[in-house]
Amino acid sequence: MNPAIEVSGVSFSYEEIPVLRNITFRVEEGDYFVIIGPNGSGKTTLLKLLCGLLKPQRGILTLFGLPLSRYRRRALARLAALVPQAAAIDAPFRVAEFVLLGRAPHQGPLGWETPEDVAIAREAMKFTGTGHLAGRRMDRLSGGERQRVLIARALCQRPRILLLDEPTAYLDLAHQAQIMDLMEALRTERGVTVVLVSHDVNLAAMYASRMVLLAAGEILAAGPPPAVIAEAPLEQAYGCRLAVETNAGGFPRVSLVPNGKGGPRPLRPAAAATEVER
Repeated sequence: MNPAIEVSGVSFSYEEIPVLRNITFRVEEGDYFVIIGPNGSGKTTLLKLLCGLLKPQRGILTLFGLPLSRYRRRALARLAALVPQAAAIDAPFRVAEFVLLGRAPHQGPLGWETPEDVAIAREAMKFTGTGHLAGRRMDRLSGGERQRVLIARALCQRPRILLLDEPTAYLDLAHQAQIMDLMEALRTERGVTVVLVSHDVNLAAMYASRMVLLAAGEILAAGPPPAVIAEAPLEQAYGCRLAVETNAGGFPRVSLVPNGKGGPRPLRPAAAATEVER
């Protein structure tokens, strides 16, 4: 069986600045695949390559055995949907209107929605728990509400692959868990392949079936979470001293060692701490 995604020797540069170098990995159909790495490691660029917003300068990208370059734009939008990072929505769309935009790849030249489109949008809102927000304005939603609506719009595309860039950024713990659980439900109940970029290595380790660790545009580690969430590659990627332990749930957990490789951070005088508290 062909993998959902295969990346072979892919490189990409912005003008003369290399961002990704010889990237190779595969994502099996139904994976919960998480990409981690420090700022500037090329994570967002990689997602844009996977959905066709950018084209690799070297290497080959294939989706379900067919080179990505062979897909027409509309066909690709039906196959893979992108949920961008912290999308700014200034236009006063109502939630129901915004979610319906996800049906665009399936509509005719005039873009008129059909009763089937409306039914699919309602189903997507029900699945993401956003049906009660249908009449609300997008610019008046909380961060967690907006993120779930963005996912509902992506689901309207009926994709086989869902790409998400930092979907839990700026969310509290409860909303982070809701988004990650929602992705697990999509994978198990609908067979959607999930590819997710995350800065939170501990959250990623709890949900991912497989992971890659990027640093300076290269893959430092790949495989199941225990193979990637390890001290040596993480310290190399993030440039600080880390400790990896197993938590009560059996997942690897990363902790920062204070003051990096220089040893424990000295305690501040009590007077200074009191001043800060005031």
